[in-house]
Amino acid sequence: MPSPRRISAILLALLLSACHQPPAADVGVGEVIQTRGDSRGGAVSDAEVVAADPYAAATDRSAIDWRPLALEAGQAWLSCDHDYANGEGTALRSPDYTQIRAALEPCGAGGLLRLRYQGKISDEFTALIERTVEVADTLGIHKRILDIDSTGGQIEEAIRSGDMIGASRWTIWVREGAVCHSSCVLVLAAGDMRMIAGKVGIHRMIRISSKATSRAELQEELQAVHADVREYLQRNGVAFAIADLMMTVPNRSLRLLTAQEMDLYGLEGRNAAEDDLQRIELTRRCGADFVQRKDAFFRAFDRECQAAGDQVGSMGECGLKLRERFGFPDAQCPVQSPLSEFDSAVTVPLERRSDTSHS
Repeated sequence: MPSPRRISAILLALLLSACHQPPAADVGVGEVIQTRGDSRGGAVSDAEVVAADPYAAATDRSAIDWRPLALEAGQAWLSCDHDYANGEGTALRSPDYTQIRAALEPCGAGGLLRLRYQGKISDEFTALIERTVEVADTLGIHKRILDIDSTGGQIEEAIRSGDMIGASRWTIWVREGAVCHSSCVLVLAAGDMRMIAGKVGIHRMIRISSKATSRAELQEELQAVHADVREYLQRNGVAFAIADLMMTVPNRSLRLLTAQEMDLYGLEGRNAAEDDLQRIELTRRCGADFVQRKDAFFRAFDRECQAAGDQVGSMGECGLKLRERFGFPDAQCPVQSPLSEFDSAVTVPLERRSDTSHS
């Protein structure tokens, strides 16, 4: 029979182990997988000097460069239909003004566009977003879906394109079978509404143009990029933890985020920063009752329509049925009603966002 001292040691060990139990399965920690992407994928930083005011630089559309653009880092399509079961739409091989306008003109009747993009985040992607926004504004198409599938790319371009997205009202989808990895997560952060059925993951940033010769010098360079990422996430209502994880997970690995983590970090569903801004605008335009019903709708949507493993289309169908319970679409404010991007017949234009939206 064990001695009293031995029994005490066993009890102490059991108590200590109980204090260090892993998190419950339903909370979970994202899976870490190995990646085999090329050196230009992931979360790449290759800017010599980061802009002092990246938001102002990204949203200044006073002089859009319409020179010929060939998409070499990805593929893009434009559609007037939110239902991707009906196809991806018109392929954009060299998205100049004429090609984008021809693809978007039929979308004027429903006031909706869906931009499908598969590929790396690069200056081509930023230009594609900028050009699409410009033509959509001209044609009065204010309901916009970015249907993205990307393993990442350049951090600075993700921030530039994300700021354009944040200033021009987009819903972002990561549909079933698609991924949004590394710097793509920064693009995801900018959406007014994020609907995710695919895999979202992050890992450490890479400095391509680094002049570092020691860990200390490399860390100093990365800290400068890290500061820009944190500031960007802050203005988009996303937790700083994402930036911190992008400093710790090895770049040859990928940390997949769980649904609980994406909700906790503010990457799924409504954008918290945009929600605060819209609350002010909607109360003034549509009334306090509208805002209260919209809040109640999204609480129910998060609870009933965003189950893990669901398809983006299924989430939308669930949301459309759910809206009836809360009196949407609203007769006075149909376009401002939840999930109005699924109402392709609604043509009431939104007011163009003011330049003070992110002040």
